[in-house]
This record gives sequence, C-alpha cells and structure tokens, in this order.
Amino acid sequence: MNILLKNININENQLMKLQNVIGRNLNQEEIALAENIMSSIQDLIQLAGDDPSRDGLQESPYRFLKAILEYTKGYQEDPSEHLDKTFEVTHDDIVLVKNIPFNSLCEHHFAPFFGMAHIAYIPSDKITGLSKFARLVDGYANRFQVQERLTQEIADAINKVLNPKAIAVILEAEHYCMCGRGVKKAGATTVTSTMRGMFEEDRHARAEVLHLLK
Repeated sequence: MNILLKNININENQLMKLQNVIGRNLNQEEIALAENIMSSIQDLIQLAGDDPSRDGLQESPYRFLKAILEYTKGYQEDPSEHLDKTFEVTHDDIVLVKNIPFNSLCEHHFAPFFGMAHIAYIPSDKITGLSKFARLVDGYANRFQVQERLTQEIADAINKVLNPKAIAVILEAEHYCMCGRGVKKAGATTVTSTMRGMFEEDRHARAEVLHLLK
C-alpha cells in the first residue's frame, strides 16, 4: 500500500488542548517533537495495513498524542506535595484508606493496567487529608510505570512527608498486556505490597492491618 502522507502541523486549537492537558505551554522544540510523533503514528497506521488518510483515522495521530499526554500528566508534578498540608495529632491508631481506583500505563507495552490501591499508616505526630492519598496515587500512576515501582513510590512519598510509625501500601491490578495480548489470561490480578516500620517489624500490627484490609 503506497500512500502519500501529508506533513502534519499542529493547529492552534490542537495546541491549546495539548497544553491544557499537561497544564503548561509547549515550546517550539516540543511542538516540533509533537508533530514528528504524529507523523510517526501515521506511519504506524500504514505499517499495520490501514489508510491513515481515511476519515476515521485522519485525526487519530493527534488523538493518540493527546491521550498519551493525559495518561502521563503525572510527570508535570511532584505528587508528594499533595501531602504537604498536615495536622498535628496525638493518637497512634491505624489510618486506612481502601479501594482507591487508579489507572496507569505499563512502561513495557504502553498498555493500561488498572485496579485499587490500599494505604494504611500509623501516625507519628501528624496526618493529612484522606483525599490527598487519592491525588498521591494518581500523581504516580499517571506515568509510564510498573506496578512494583508504583507501590514503592507511594510509600516513599508518605514516609518522606509524614514520617509515620508504620506504612502499608497494597496495589491490586489487572494488566492489559497480560489479559489482552500474550498469554491472554483475562481476570488475572497482580498484587504488590510494601510494609514499612511497625507493619514490617511487629507481627501483631501487621496482622491487624491485614485483617482490616479483608
């Protein structure tokens, strides 16, 4: 299939939408890079055996680029800053936030993986708003990721800002690179966890938090 492809130039409306997605302006070098990426997506469509100039695919290179920038907008922030607003406390009871939904992109295949995050900690002397943990998870999930690193990054941020006596982060996720391609095992779930402080060292504390997670 020999198709004459047009050079791609981002128009003002498209540029504005891309900048809204990432929350900042693109410089000229980044705009040129974006146009090159869109041209490469045209080539990919042709390599797959379709016509990138047909109606349903003409805007696909731009849509693909916009989607990738949206899926990876976590690079535009330091997610740990969501925890900066804290409140002093005197108790040392377990704080648990369960079933935080998240979506991410596998860095190996750029295929989605998605699931639930569970976060527990025992405060030392300060806590943060419960909704901040959802923002923290999104900030690290909205990047090219592997589930194992995502688990550790969430725990590291909590440890850095709150310095609690104990941290538990558990992620349960389905990976499209496993259920939609390759072995194609739909429904297979991957669980990763990290225990820090008392949850790692004290078996009674660990048993209590695991019981709460059931």
